[in-house]
Amino acid sequence: MNTAYAEVIGDPIAQSKSPAIHGFWLEKLGLDGSYGRSLVAPADLPDYLARVRDQENWRGCNVTMPHKQAIMPLLDAIDPLAARIGAVNTVVRGDDGRLTGYNTDAGGFLEPLAARLAEKHYFRMARVLGTGGAARAIVAALSDRGCVIVLAGRDPAKARALLDELAKGTDHHAIALDHFADPTDFAFDDREDCLDLIVNASPLGMAGQPELAFDFSHAPPGSVVYDIVTHPLDTPFLQRARAAGFATIDGLAMLIGQAAEAFERFFGVAPPREHDAELRARLTA
Repeated sequence: MNTAYAEVIGDPIAQSKSPAIHGFWLEKLGLDGSYGRSLVAPADLPDYLARVRDQENWRGCNVTMPHKQAIMPLLDAIDPLAARIGAVNTVVRGDDGRLTGYNTDAGGFLEPLAARLAEKHYFRMARVLGTGGAARAIVAALSDRGCVIVLAGRDPAKARALLDELAKGTDHHAIALDHFADPTDFAFDDREDCLDLIVNASPLGMAGQPELAFDFSHAPPGSVVYDIVTHPLDTPFLQRARAAGFATIDGLAMLIGQAAEAFERFFGVAPPREHDAELRARLTA
């Protein structure tokens, strides 16, 4: 019997943490499977898919840049959430060789917020910073959970168009990113049954990128500050949030969450999440 195999594809791909995450879970479960990485240039994407769909032991792949949109017309089916977001980050091969695209970024983003989202709130608001591909999944996910969204981007018109396309309801707001750079004396609602999120969905703060300019006077009391950047993991944005007294969530939480959903689709079993602390230690060593 052929060993089940999955992988991550992209260009570049050497930086991906996916092999370490999936390999850790396969090791803990003692599964006869493996997970690797493949450098696939944009021009080679059709040939890559034609080759793997005939390999019975190939269970699927995670998809990173620059293929998340380009791969969609090459697949046999697209999950409705992925179609709505307009991006695929997971491809699964069926027993008949059909390839189906999914987006696990939305679920991965929500996972560390699950306990809070299970509670009832008087009001939910999310300030989402950035209008790129990750923001699309995050806006869709949060609007589905009843959040009013303030989407900030360098181009407010792009932010408005993204909200109109993806966010349920009509009470969302688009704003310029630099609005949050200067202090405010706005009197926020401080009732304990409100849920406020501040989410960096942009590359700002990533190694080699400028720091995110955000003044925490714009964060209501009790806000949860979430940064999806993974390199560095403890961004200056998160450091300043903690110094200001806010709870924080780092990008590794989303990365592990989206990988968990993909792992179950590839290998047919849930990953052993009781070992998350050990996985984090391995990934950050």
